[in-house]
Amino acid sequence: MAGILNDSDFTRFRDLIYGESGIHFSETNRSILESRLRERLRLTGHQSVGDYFTHLKRDGEELKEFLDSVTTNLTRFFRNTAHFETFENFVIPDLITRKKTSSDRQIRVWSAGCSTGEEPYTIAMVLMEILPPGYSVKVIASDISLKSLMTAKAGYYPTQRVTGVPERYLRKYFLEKDTGYQIHPDVMKNVTFDYHNLKHSNGVTSLDIVFCRNVLIYFDDAAQKVTVDHFWNAMSPYSYLFIGHSESLFGMNTQFEFVRTDWACVYRKTTGTTGVSR
Repeated sequence: MAGILNDSDFTRFRDLIYGESGIHFSETNRSILESRLRERLRLTGHQSVGDYFTHLKRDGEELKEFLDSVTTNLTRFFRNTAHFETFENFVIPDLITRKKTSSDRQIRVWSAGCSTGEEPYTIAMVLMEILPPGYSVKVIASDISLKSLMTAKAGYYPTQRVTGVPERYLRKYFLEKDTGYQIHPDVMKNVTFDYHNLKHSNGVTSLDIVFCRNVLIYFDDAAQKVTVDHFWNAMSPYSYLFIGHSESLFGMNTQFEFVRTDWACVYRKTTGTTGVSR
């Protein structure tokens, strides 16, 4: 099927997406953009990409729907075992040790780019499973996809979506329902979902852990730096940042410390809450 975007149209849509979200569409994924545009044209009744572009500039709600449609959402429970082994065996024990000398008994986590909720629910379950008595859990989960957030907030997953969940977690933190599983209310109360564009700060502070995995790869260098600086400013001293295995902060002007564990690599903030290198 012939493409619906000429070079000028592609540039306009690419720049709009980048300006609104920081997501960068290159020539190699132009076909993905075109397929999503065809669907939006069909659903909105617009006959040309030019008319639709004009509509996007005027209609904030449709702009959200469009950005939602071009976002790729691929996730699963306990995705990337090595990361969760690092989380369980290195990061959480370190945080517990540091918090013993303070009155702070809450672990605060941001799941940035949470998609349909599997990651933040996994984080909450693991924390509930291994934290000592007296600790509380707060997981903030955000995404730019409203459809994904609706699925996440519902907390219901068909049976095939819970493949890979350890049996003890499935018994303890899920409830069988119809042809799938519902996240247990005790888990759901520890997770808050919110629409958020990573291009902007969300005002959250004092975070112990940030998960932002397989998101930065969609950003160019400038947008990556802005996003990582937002994370830095939201995190407490001696907090941890998880990014995807194919992602790296190498070469970026940042004060995060690279930490290699027995299971996977993670980044640590070891200084104050401000003062990111620019």
